[in-house]
Amino acid sequence: MIPILTSERLTLRGPGPQDVPAITDFYASDRARYVGGPKEEDQAWRQLASEIGHWSLRGYGRWMIDVTDTGQTVGMAGLWYPEGWPEPEIGWDLFEGFEGQGYATEAARAARDYAQDKLGWQTAISLVNPENIASARVAMRVEAWLEGAIDHPRLGHLDLYRHPGPSWDNTDTLAPKGAA
Repeated sequence: MIPILTSERLTLRGPGPQDVPAITDFYASDRARYVGGPKEEDQAWRQLASEIGHWSLRGYGRWMIDVTDTGQTVGMAGLWYPEGWPEPEIGWDLFEGFEGQGYATEAARAARDYAQDKLGWQTAISLVNPENIASARVAMRVEAWLEGAIDHPRLGHLDLYRHPGPSWDNTDTLAPKGAA
């Protein structure tokens, strides 16, 4: 059972077969270049199956982002930790035409709150292509900081942003509370 999250404007719900057209369109677009795309229709279908399967294998995953008032699906966001990934990640992808409205930031905060409050995560990362300035801005808006970089075998050079956990006091030194 995939939980439904709500925020001020958004409903985050589990992915399903109804999302095939939106996922196919996203992965066919230039926007997908930062996350392993563009992909052919069959590869996009497999990506959606992977998103759904992640919930079964890990007990958490990424949600589809719907605007609550309209029901329109505007992207995906959530928790991602497939085999071979360096650490649990908070990630977001917005579909064409929905950028610049704060949806990714709002969804990322909801996902991080869930990871901390329900799963007990103390921290997480976000991997961002250095050319994806908009995604880097989202990471910083949700109080993650650039910690370094990694070379991903499939996605290439990525910046690694660190999300503070509930035991961190990021108002001063970005160090765990009580740390000297």
